[in-house]
Formats: sequence, structure tokens, C-alpha cells
Amino acid sequence: MKSTIMSVSVALVFLDLFFIATMINISFCNGNPCVGCVDSEREALLKLKQDLKDPSSRLASWNIRDEDCCAWDGVVCNNFTGHVLQLNLGNPNPNNGTGSKLAGKINPSLVDLKHLIHLDLSGNDFHGIQIPKYLGSLKNLRYLNLSRAKFAGVIPYQLGNLSNLQYLDLSENYESQVESFSWLSGLSLLEHLDLSEADLSKATDWLLVTNSLSSLKVLKLSYCELHHFPPSSSANFSSLKTLDLSKNQLNNSLFQFSSWVFGLHNLVLFDLSGNQFQGKIPIGLGNLTFLRHLDLSYNEFNSAIPGWLSKLNDIEFLSLQHNSLLGTISSMGLENLTSIKTLDLSLNYDLAGKIPTSFVRLCKLTSIDLSFVKLSQDLSEVLDIFSACGAHALESLVLRSCQFSGHLTNQLGQFKSLNRLRLRNNSLSGPLPSALGELTYLTYLDLSKNRLNGSIPLSVGQILNLEYLDLSNNLLNGSIPLSLGKFSHLEYLDLSNNRMSGTLSENHFVNLTKLTSFSTSGNPLILQVNPNWVPPFQLDTLKLRSCHLGPHFPSWLHSQKHLSFLDISNTRISHTIPRWFWNSIFQYKYLNLSSNQIYGEIPNLDFRYRPSPLLRPPSSILDFSNNGFSGSIFNLICNGLKITSYLQLSKNNFSGDIPDCWMNWPGLGMLNLGNNNLTGSLPTSIGTLSSLLTLNLRNNRFSGVIPESFQNCSSLVSLDMGENEFVGNIPTWMGERFSGLSILILRSNKFHGDLPIQLCRLTSLQILDVAYNNLSGTIPRCIGNFTAMATTDSSLLGNAISYIAMMDESEVVVDASVVTKGSMVEYNSILNLVRSIDISKNNFSGEIPMELTNLKGLQSLNLSHNFFTSKIPEKIGDMKSIESLDFSANQLSGKIPQSMSSLSFLNHLNLSNNHLTGKIPSSTQLQSFDASCFAGNNLCGAPLPNCNENNPLVPEDPNGNGNEDEDEVDWLLYVSLALGFVVGFWCFIGPLLVSRRWRYKYCHFLDGFIEEFGCFVRRCY
Repeated sequence: MKSTIMSVSVALVFLDLFFIATMINISFCNGNPCVGCVDSEREALLKLKQDLKDPSSRLASWNIRDEDCCAWDGVVCNNFTGHVLQLNLGNPNPNNGTGSKLAGKINPSLVDLKHLIHLDLSGNDFHGIQIPKYLGSLKNLRYLNLSRAKFAGVIPYQLGNLSNLQYLDLSENYESQVESFSWLSGLSLLEHLDLSEADLSKATDWLLVTNSLSSLKVLKLSYCELHHFPPSSSANFSSLKTLDLSKNQLNNSLFQFSSWVFGLHNLVLFDLSGNQFQGKIPIGLGNLTFLRHLDLSYNEFNSAIPGWLSKLNDIEFLSLQHNSLLGTISSMGLENLTSIKTLDLSLNYDLAGKIPTSFVRLCKLTSIDLSFVKLSQDLSEVLDIFSACGAHALESLVLRSCQFSGHLTNQLGQFKSLNRLRLRNNSLSGPLPSALGELTYLTYLDLSKNRLNGSIPLSVGQILNLEYLDLSNNLLNGSIPLSLGKFSHLEYLDLSNNRMSGTLSENHFVNLTKLTSFSTSGNPLILQVNPNWVPPFQLDTLKLRSCHLGPHFPSWLHSQKHLSFLDISNTRISHTIPRWFWNSIFQYKYLNLSSNQIYGEIPNLDFRYRPSPLLRPPSSILDFSNNGFSGSIFNLICNGLKITSYLQLSKNNFSGDIPDCWMNWPGLGMLNLGNNNLTGSLPTSIGTLSSLLTLNLRNNRFSGVIPESFQNCSSLVSLDMGENEFVGNIPTWMGERFSGLSILILRSNKFHGDLPIQLCRLTSLQILDVAYNNLSGTIPRCIGNFTAMATTDSSLLGNAISYIAMMDESEVVVDASVVTKGSMVEYNSILNLVRSIDISKNNFSGEIPMELTNLKGLQSLNLSHNFFTSKIPEKIGDMKSIESLDFSANQLSGKIPQSMSSLSFLNHLNLSNNHLTGKIPSSTQLQSFDASCFAGNNLCGAPLPNCNENNPLVPEDPNGNGNEDEDEVDWLLYVSLALGFVVGFWCFIGPLLVSRRWRYKYCHFLDGFIEEFGCFVRRCY
């Protein structure tokens, strides 16, 4: 007892002395260290700096002339001993490019800081080096943060020696790996562990080891390539409050081995988003009654939301986004979640109903997202519900693509706390309400893709905090108010695809100093600024398609140093491009100058302005089409944007040969050189474009044979080489190597030989055009193998030739010119729906194969001006989708098949100049064509003259049986004539032989007739 009292007394004396020492320290040192840093540690820090690259001079204070390292930025020392306790070298701006990031190596001198308890190197860039093993020697470390620092390789097991560690964050080092968790078992004091985005696919012991860390409060294993829950009957995570297993590949093993999960009764945050869970949401989650944050988004749960959710009385965040939930919102019992602040049910496409009026109880709701839920409700009803109780709290209202109707009314003015409003892609109509100006806290406003009309109200200029404004794709008219120029915080402004007009001047942009994205495309606006204007902003995106900028090239673009997306197509520019713009061309991911009258040649590009490989965009789109550019394309192809994914140079006046530099364009996906004056043969290096999806060389003067190397372009989807002077045979390897080809256009060249049977392997082919060549032989019967032409269901067809999205929201359109119904038509957005065959103006012969009629989805078929013989296939009527059919100028014979009368979509027909005979089948469709469609044959019947008048030997059948065989008709005619003669003869002669009296009268009649006839003759002469 006495010893216990003595121990307590000693302890109290020690605490008194410590308190006095602390007060003395505060008094004399005034909160600043009185002892300078230790020399050995100062030297260690200088060595550390020596191996680090510091582009933004964050370590400028680490100066050899300053002996007190405790005063250096990021260094914290012990006030008594001078030992370095903390190194705070985390990047303060981790998302700001590479400017503020430390790089280089970590000098081993770091281990000389033996008293270090806190080390933060997060957000820097160490270029894939391994986490140094010697960090395991810093025995006193309690806090270690190496997140987002671009370390790679296996995380060293030596970190398990840091027995005092309480906080360990190694997250977002994308190429780091953990092969075993055994080293973690030594960190018995660990409270926070974050290994997100490390590869844990080999670490099967992750649950076993972490289960032994009884002090653990936070466990984050997001994006770790976990595939299943390891079996465990229970868990010792009695202290665990945060568990993040999101973005893995976990599946239904949650139901098999999940008892330990449902036993985590102290869990406050649970994130299982981005996995592969299916079926019902497990009822065991209802046991986690302390949950405040539950995220089950981006899974495949496909049941109604369970009623037991109402047991989670403390829930503040609930996300079930992007599942396959069923039922209606009104049957979910969500109105009992009175503590909820954030509710996200978006992207559940089969969820329907109306927002129930019981939602008025959700008075703490600050954010709700029901995008892509089938609500079909008047917006005013929804606003009434949320304004009844929660208007004062609601900060984010996102109801995108919910089929809402009605008007935007001044009712919106009640939501004073709203800072995010997104009603994109609904059926809202009417004008913008003036009450929008009352939402003074609003920072994000998206009302795009509705049917809003009228002008932008001046009151919108009162929303001074606005950062994002999207009113695109509506019916807004009038001019853009000057009040928009007051948005000093505005970063994104999109007014594109409306009906606005008027003039944009410098006054519209006076205060838009933070603007980075601006779009008014599709409005007939006039941009009228001083030629020497220097905008107050630095844009990265500018879209002015169909506005009026010309005639001069806009010189103010010279000031935009960060611009990477520029669309000034169809803006009436009729000038040359200045040299400064050519030098900046390397900075663009998307550059569209098409449909202007820009002229001149492409100069030699200056490599000094090309960004370094690390800064190059991953892909780029360059569109110079439909202008007046001339000269060679050598400078662009051989010295230009070799990282370009889409190169569009069509409809210009470029001339000369194609340069042989294509080996430097490995990522090129689309190339369009059509409608120029290019000459020569295709270079061998074009075969190196292994990523090429579409190639258009149409309407130039290319010659020679298709090079063998071209077969390496095996990814081709669309190939148009029409209207050139190519010679030789169509290569057989086209059918073998271009297996995904959907469009093949070789028309108007000098190809000869057969149509290769190997082309039948192109089952995805939808357009085949080899017209105007010297091809001969027969059509292969395997032509029926064109599967894409055989289906009538367009939803089964791929979208490869429709739109190919290259980056973000920009879409690159694939186009093709197809001859149909006797004229050339250019298709683009609906190209994936077009199916056509044109082999006209060749020397093909033989029969039209019956297999051709298997192509039930074919819309246009042209076999004209060949030497086809025999009959039109009887089953031609099976081609129900045919709209244009041309068999003219061949040697076809026989009758027009009766089945052709069932082609109800047929609106262009030409069967002229063949040897067809008989009657044209009766149908509303066939009789509607002009007579010239059937001319040059031996046909009759509407629209030609009636068969009885045209051919009296072929009487019209009153019963309508006009489709009898010719031999059968002739046989009946002859029998009828013979029978008529026999019957007529005996009807006359028979009575004369039987009756003497009749013979007498008949002779008397003849005598009298002869006498009268003789008198008549004598009188006449």
C-alpha cells in the first residue's frame, strides 16, 4: 500500500515538474523553438533536397546558409531537443499538373532522422520507383502518407517494422502490389490503413491479417482487384468504423461468406460500390444500425429496395445509383429516413412512379439525384414536395432524363440554399423564369436538352456565384444579355444549339476571368471584337461553329495559351492561317476549321512549339475539310501531328503525291483525303496504319495497284477508294484480312478480273460498290453470306460506322457517298442503317444468283449495264426492304416475277432494255412507275398499253389468271380453235345432210344471191 502511495507521489511530482518546464518553455520561447536543429539531421535534409527535383521551388527555404533547419518549410522540430519530428512534403496542389510536384529520388539519408514520427510525401511524382525499404528503419514513425506519389512495384515488407505506426496511407500508387499481408501483423497500433488502387489479387490473407489488428478503425481497399470475400465465421473488427471495398470485382460471395460483415455493429461508413453484386440487397445490412454512409452504387442488384432500410435511423448518405432496381419509389418506405442528407437513386432505368408526397418528411435532405428514373411527372408537383419542408436545406437537385414536363416557374425562387440544379434532357417548356436570379447561392445550373423558349432573363446576371451554366439544345432566342458578363466565377458556359442571334462584343466577357469552356455553336451570332482584343480569360475549350467570325482569322486566339479544343467551323473565315497559329497547332486535342474558305498552303511546322511526349494529349482530331487549302500535304504528314487519331483533309485543293511517312502515325484511326487533286500510287508505309478504322481516298487521281502492305490495316471498318485510276485485280486478301469491313467502295476505277469469292467472308459488309470498272465473270453464289444485309433489324447492326467517339463528348462522324435511286447521296449520322450493292457498268455475265434474294435487309440493288442473262429470280419478292432496284441494260428474259408486286417499299425501279416479255404484274407499287422503267422489252399492261391492243394473240383473261405459262396458253388456244371449227362445221352441214327441204332452200338461196350479185357488178362497170 505504501509503495503504491509512493509511486503516485513520484508521478505527481514528475507531472508538476513537466508542467513547470512546459510553462517556462512557453514563457521564454514564445511558442518558437529555442534549440536549433541537430547538425546531422540538417545535413540529412540537405542531402534529401539534393536528390529531389523541385520545379516550383517549394524547398527554396532549405538553404545551406540557414543553419536552423527547424525554420524550413515543411519541417517541424521538437522544441526541447531540436530533433526533426515531422516532414510535411505533401503536394499542396496534387491536381495542378506537374508544376508543384516533387520528383527524383528519396535519399537514404532520410533514415538519419531517427526521431521522425510524421512523414508525408503524398501527391508528388517519383516516376515509378519502389517505396524505399529503408523507411522500415524509422522506428518512431506514427504517421506515414505516401499516397498519389507514383510509387510502383511490391510494397516492401520492411514497413512491418514500424511498430508504432498508427496511420498508413499508400493509396493511389497505381502500379504498386501487395503479395502478402503478413508484414502488417506487426503493426498492432494501426488505426488507419489505406491501400486503395494497390494490386491485392495475390494477397489472399488480407482478411485474416487485418482481422488481427484490433485497433483498426479505418480500412480502405478500393480498386484493389479483390475477387471474393475470404471465408470467415466472425470478425474482431470491434473498433472498425469505416470499411471501403469499392471498385473491386466482388460478386455474390457476399451472401456465402458475409456473416462477419453483418457483425460489424460499430460500422459508420460502408462502401461496396462498383462491384458485381446481384439479386436482392442482403437483409443483414439492416443489422448495421449505426451506419451513416452506405454506398451500394454501380452493382447489379435487381430487386425492389427493401423496407428494412427504414431501420437505419442515423443514415445520412444512401446511394443505390446504377443498379437494376425494380418497382416504384413510393413503395420503398424511404420517407422514414428522416436523418438523410444525400439520396441517390439515379441510373435505375426500370425504377418508375412518382416522387411521393411523403418525401416532405425528409427535412434534412440537402442532395437528391433521381436521374434516368421514369418519373413522368409535372415538375411543379416535385417542387411543391421539396419546398414544403426541405427548401431551406436543399442544396443539390439533379433530375436528369426523368421525363418531367411542365414549365419552370417562379416557384424555384423558394430554394434559397440551392447551389446545384440539373434538369437536363426532360420535356420542360416555356420561358426561363425571372426567379432564377433569386438563387444567389447557385453554382451549377444545367437546363440543357429541353424545349425552353424565349430569351435569357436579365435576372440571371444576379447569380454571381455561378460556375457552370448549360442552356444548350433548347429553343432560346433573342440576344445574349450583357449581364452574363458579371459572372466573375463562371468557368463553363454552353449556349449552343439554340436560336439566339445578335452580336457578341468585348463587354460580354469583361469579368469572365475564370472562364475555361465557352460554346455558342449552332447560333447565328456575330462575334464583333477589336482586332487587338486580349480576352480576360484563358480557355481550354472554345466552340463557335456556325457563328460569324470572318472574314479574317480571329487574331485574339493568339492569347489563348491553354486552348486544346477549338471548333470554328462554318464561321465565314475567308483568309489564310497566320504563322503563329500554325506554330500552336501542336497544343490541340480537337481542331475543327472545316466549312470555311480558308486558303493557302501548309507551311513547314516549327518543332520548337511541339509539347514534350509527357504532355501530349492521348489523341487528337484535326479537321480541315471543305476549304480551299492547296499545295502538298507533306509538311503536315511528315512533320506534323503524328499523334492525331482523326485526320480530315477532304474537299480541298491539295495536290501532289501522298508522302511516305505513315510509319510515324501509329495511332491514326480515321483518314479522309477524299475530293482533292492528289496523284500517284499509294505508298508502302500506309500499311503500317494498323489502328486505321476508316480510309477515304475518293475522287482524286490515284493510280497503280493496291499495295500488298495495305493488308496490314486489318482493323478497317470503312474503305472508300472510288473515283480514281487504280488498276489490277481486286485483292483476294481483302476478304481475308478485313474481316470487320462494313463499307467497301471501289467504284469508277480500272479494276478488272473476277469479283473475288473471298469477299463473301465479309459478313459485316453493308455497302458494296464496285460499279464503273472492267470486272467480269459471274456473281459468286456465296453473296448470300453478307449477314449484315440479310437482317431487317437495324438494332442488330454494330455502330462502328455510325459514330466513333474519340474523346469526351466530341463525336467524329463517318460519312460515305452512295449511289441510290439514280443519284449520289452522302450519308453520315444514319450510315449504319444503309445497306446497298452496286455492281453496275461492268462486264458481269451469267444468271443473277438466287442466293441474292437472301439479303432481306438490302435497300438498294443495282446490276445495270452488264450482260446478265436468264430470268429475274422468282423469289425477288422476299427482299422486302428493297427501295431501289435497277436491272436495266442487260439480257434478262422471261416474265417479271409475280412476287415483285409485294415489294411495298420499292420507289425506284428500272427494268428497261432487256428481253423481258409478258404482262407486268398487277400491284399498286409497280403500276405507279413511269413507262420508261419498262421500255425496251416486250412487255404489256399498265403503265404500258393494254395487252389486248399491244398483242391481240394474247387475250386478256377475264378471270385475272394472267400468270399462266406461255405453253399452256398456246395449247388452250389451239384446242379452242379446232373445237370451234368442228362444232361450227357440223352445225351448218349436219342439217343439210339430214333434211332434203333444207337442201332445196339453201340451193335456191345461193342461186338468187349469185344473180343479184351479177347485176350489181354489171351496173358498177
